Amino acid sequence: MWNELTGTIPKEIGHISPLRLLLLNGNKLFGSLPDELGYLSNLNRLQLDQNNISGPIPKTFVNMGRVRHLHLNNNSFSGQIPPQLSQIPTLLHLLLDNNNLSGYLPPEFSNLPELRILQLDNNDFGGSVIPASYGNFSRLVKLSLRNCGLRGAVPDLSGIQNLTYLDLSQNHLTGPIPTNKLSDHMTTIDLSGNQLNRSIPASFSDLPSLQTLCLKNNFLTGPVLTDIWQNMTFSTSARLKLDLRNNSFSSIQGHLNPPVNVTLRLEGNPVCKNANLLNVSLFCGSESEENETRTNLNNSTANCPIQACPRDNNYEYVPASPLPCFCAAPLRIGYRLKSPSFSYFPPYIQPFEAYLTRSLNLSLYQLSIDTYSWENGRLRMYLKLFPSINSNHSSTFNVSEVQRIRRRYMSWTFPGSNLFGPYELLNFTLLGPYADIKFENTKGIRKSVLVAVVVVGAACAIAMSAIVTILITKRHAGQRRAMSRKRLSSKVSMKLDGVKDFTFKEMALATDNFNSSSQVGQGGYGKVYKGTLPDKTVVAIKRAEEGSLQGQREFLTEIKLLSRLHHRNLVSLVGYCDEEGEQMLVYEFMPNGTLRDWLSAKSKESLNFGMRLLIALGSAKGILYLHTEANPPVFHRDIKASNILDSKLNAKVADLVSHG
Repeated sequence: MWNELTGTIPKEIGHISPLRLLLLNGNKLFGSLPDELGYLSNLNRLQLDQNNISGPIPKTFVNMGRVRHLHLNNNSFSGQIPPQLSQIPTLLHLLLDNNNLSGYLPPEFSNLPELRILQLDNNDFGGSVIPASYGNFSRLVKLSLRNCGLRGAVPDLSGIQNLTYLDLSQNHLTGPIPTNKLSDHMTTIDLSGNQLNRSIPASFSDLPSLQTLCLKNNFLTGPVLTDIWQNMTFSTSARLKLDLRNNSFSSIQGHLNPPVNVTLRLEGNPVCKNANLLNVSLFCGSESEENETRTNLNNSTANCPIQACPRDNNYEYVPASPLPCFCAAPLRIGYRLKSPSFSYFPPYIQPFEAYLTRSLNLSLYQLSIDTYSWENGRLRMYLKLFPSINSNHSSTFNVSEVQRIRRRYMSWTFPGSNLFGPYELLNFTLLGPYADIKFENTKGIRKSVLVAVVVVGAACAIAMSAIVTILITKRHAGQRRAMSRKRLSSKVSMKLDGVKDFTFKEMALATDNFNSSSQVGQGGYGKVYKGTLPDKTVVAIKRAEEGSLQGQREFLTEIKLLSRLHHRNLVSLVGYCDEEGEQMLVYEFMPNGTLRDWLSAKSKESLNFGMRLLIALGSAKGILYLHTEANPPVFHRDIKASNILDSKLNAKVADLVSHG
């Protein structure tokens, strides 16, 4: 995990039959998954998230009869989700968000007896409905289908007794919100950005654990229900966020006097124009979006003498130590909850601390949550683990204890938690007195074997030195010959989240040597060609003209930026070419043309108002993502009809080049 691995996943891994953990997340792998991975019948956890793996999800995965965790999110998977996955009886977590999946939602998933988390955000199931059978999940805790192009009605999910988190936002759902009462465990309901109508269900006033109710940007009418918070008992760490912006609420039902830990937003509703309503203006002003972040949660050591603890050697006071001003060296751990079932952390900090220390066999005071912050629904935190004061007041962990804790994290044997969901180890940092700890154990290697290794290594080094010398000589000769070209290529191999590095030859073959019959457009950047890759993928290739060429650093910086933009309403970057004095960007191809083509009647059918509205909403969602969710934000300064591409009337914003 979290290395610089590139290339494709070899099919031979599928023959390692005893394999239980296959953890390749956070690398730069690309290509499609081999069917042979389905042979891993003993696999418990498959983590391939945060790469750029493409192609379909193999149907052979149904043979993974013991797998509990399939984490395939943040890749470029495409095509239909195999319904066969519903035959895996042990599956707990299915994370497929932030891909290019399409087709329909398999209704068979509701038959998965152990499924706790189904997360499919930011795919394109264009026009598919949420199956009514999803109301029959027996153990589901989290259902997240944000920005999936879904249509139809919100299904009745009141029968899911453990449901805690529901996100169906940024779709095209219509009709009323079901009135039956959801689970008492509900913490989060997000139905924003749809076309829902009628009133807020009265059953929303009887959800004791609710933290977030987001209904903004719909067509809801009727009164605002103030008893949503009046029936709740708040602790000092609890919070309720009600976001009802941009609907058609015209009145208030009850007394508008929410407690301090209730946030109510009403701007964009007719009720905000009613001057006769007392205090209503307090909730109609614009406010900045709150991003929950905490730093240095424990301050109990404020009165300890600074000079007495040598911080320059990684020592610091243990914040919650029962022994006042106890100074020790912590282990530093980067940790992320990949799919928690809540949207506000403070009420769950103490349960989390108890869960984690119990899993590590530590005392509560040995854990300190240094910082935490939300990252698109995932909760990143930095933890410090301190040694026990019972070991002769030692200020450091011994080596065996460090190894035990690290092994515990990396074996993924923490007890399951519906509330906290799956976790992700980001780093295990050893500083100060732990900096020299080595985890490799070579005691069992005989001296004769070590001698042989040294001898063979020396021979290999001599041979490699000769080979490198020859290669360098040939390379210099080749560079001198290349200087007579139009200009010397400054190509640097780069794999960013798996964005493919194409050769000039591959681009020429894809476009029939840039034949004029392949040209589909031209702009300030250069000509655009329709190309077909060897795997039959159709792409759009932007070839920069001489006057548009950038310096290599600027070109690669732009690719880095584009590789981080993933949204259903943006045209996806497939790869790039930086070879033989050429600069090309390779995008997914949009077969139905641009909005300009449709408006100028080049298409065979005209656009009615409803179609125009859908295209406008889709392009607006793409721009909203660029401005508010992309990291760093991107400000698109070239919005025009020719830069909004249309596929089945699902708009995709294009031409992001040089507008960041």
